[in-house]
Order: sequence, then C-alpha cells, then structure tokens
Amino acid sequence: MILRTARSLALKIASYGVMHLVVAILVAFALTRDWRMALAVGMVEPFFQTIAYSIHDRIWHRIERRKRLTRVEETAEAFTARLELMDAREQARSHGHAGHSHALPTSFKQVALKTVTYGLMHFTVAVIVAFAITRDIRIALAIGIVEPLVQTLFFTVHDRIWTRIEARREARRAAPTSPTYGSLADDPQP
Repeated sequence: MILRTARSLALKIASYGVMHLVVAILVAFALTRDWRMALAVGMVEPFFQTIAYSIHDRIWHRIERRKRLTRVEETAEAFTARLELMDAREQARSHGHAGHSHALPTSFKQVALKTVTYGLMHFTVAVIVAFAITRDIRIALAIGIVEPLVQTLFFTVHDRIWTRIEARREARRAAPTSPTYGSLADDPQP
C-alpha cells in the first residue's frame, strides 16, 4: 500500500513536470524564436516550478483542513492520509466530525482560489528564471506573463484529471467486493 501510494504521488508530480516542460519550451520558443534559449528556459524553469508546485500543493492541503491540529498531529495525519492508511471515514471518526480530508478542493471557490495562487506563484518563478537565463527583462516579463497563463490552463486540466483518477481509485477501494464463489442460494439442496 505504501509503495502504491508513493508511486501514485510520484506519477502525479512526474506528469506535472513533463506537461510543464513541454509547454515551457513551446511558449519560450514562440516568444524568443531561439531554440537554444527556449530549451534553456524550458529545461530549467520546470525544475523550479515542480518544486514550487509541490510546496503549493502542500500549503493547500494545510489550508483545506477544517480543524486546527498541532504540528505533530497534522504531520502524522497528512502522512497517513497520503499513504492511504487513514481513509476519509477513519479521519472523520478520529476527529469527531465528517468532511475532514486531505483530498483536492471540490468547491468552485476553492478551485478558483487554488488556481489563482498557482498562477501568481508560477508568474514569480517564471520571471526570475527567465531573467536569470536571458538577462533581458522584457523577454523575462513576456515569458513570465504568457507562460504562466498557458501553464495555469494546463494546471487546471491536470488537477481535474488527477482528481478524477483519485476519486475512481477511492471508489474502487470503497466498493464491496463480490464473492468469487456462488452464494448459499446457489448451493444444491440435499
């Protein structure tokens, strides 16, 4: 179970990184018309964005909690939730209320706010990285404005896809398993 969860989380982060890499290279090339510059921005910027994304995602999980916990309790709960050792029912039982989860946000307001904060974080990282590579503030600002807008659209799609994947996995785990053998009604009467 631990390996499956770690693999799933690693796959989510890796898929984000690949998506980000491709979009960053294409946007940088469209703005610079220089493949060397586009590859440099496209290779370096997603690395820093993936780190920032992981931090952003962790911050949002903390924001989404409904009950204030001590650091030790929060760390233990987040760890067990991420490793799927504690499902939503177990979390509700242990906290005495329903709805506490480390799942992605579901309300439109939360999704919109998460997307806006992602866009702002992305803009800042993109401008800093693009300026460090190009040494041209105009190109850095252009990359910093255009690339995060495109990435934010892709981020929203990526987040929605992973929400559906995680929901399907949870539904499969929660679904009662049907017996592989016949029921008692199928047994012949003596």
